[in-house]
Amino acid sequence: MSVEAREARQPWILLSPALSAVGLLLFVPLGFILVYSFWLRTASGADQVGFYLDNWRAALSDPFYRDILLNTLKIAAITTGICALMGYPAAYFIARARGNKAILLLLLMLPFWISYIIRTMSWINILGVSGALNSAMLWLGIVDTPVQMLYNEPSVILGLVHFLLPFMILNVFVSLEGIDTNLEAAANSLGATRWQSFVQVTLPLSLPGLAAGGLLCFVLGAGTYITPMVLGGPSNAMFANLVYEAIITQLNWPLGSALSLMLLAVLGALVLIYNRYLGMAQLMKGLG
Repeated sequence: MSVEAREARQPWILLSPALSAVGLLLFVPLGFILVYSFWLRTASGADQVGFYLDNWRAALSDPFYRDILLNTLKIAAITTGICALMGYPAAYFIARARGNKAILLLLLMLPFWISYIIRTMSWINILGVSGALNSAMLWLGIVDTPVQMLYNEPSVILGLVHFLLPFMILNVFVSLEGIDTNLEAAANSLGATRWQSFVQVTLPLSLPGLAAGGLLCFVLGAGTYITPMVLGGPSNAMFANLVYEAIITQLNWPLGSALSLMLLAVLGALVLIYNRYLGMAQLMKGLG
């Protein structure tokens, strides 16, 4: 074997453990899910092996699934917008902080040390009929009777923002950290105000991080089922809840497989669009 051929094979040899893990843990399970989606659940409860399009026909043509998918995308978009509005100022403050940046980042990471389910259920103790907020308003005389603040769409969005905001802040922070502060100083020396230098220099250069945070928040928000299950009502189910209901409650694995692949295809298309116009390099920075 020539030296050139050996050098060409060396990267693949080094990557083979990682590629094998990805293949076994991602592509093989996806292959099983794809096969399951063409099976058929019979009236007796058994799965009939074969190639049937009934599950896909139901998933793609039933207005029930379409409406919940659109509602899922709407909730994810609203959540992403709120995270962007709240996360950018926080990320800017951390990036421009002097001397205590590590402490601020540690405080930002603290929520990840607590289970996502516990963090979500904590809102019940805050927003519930006998929760802290209602108790405070009753004590202050603001309301005479407890206000129902749970089990609706705003409470689901609130829970998702609580969960996803750190992802947005971290991505924007990484982007802001990569901007040379001398560029702002140069803009100020040329007569620009601090606001003008931010709008014309800092903001455009940080947009890739904002877009990467938006993509993460949107995909994670659209794919979650814990938050709408805990904080939402029957009319606030998201698409992942349909997958959970089909597989766990109804034990209809073929239909659940088709629904999960449908959601994966929609979110995968959004990732491809992002990669087409912005690239995945900034997203990898945010994840790192």
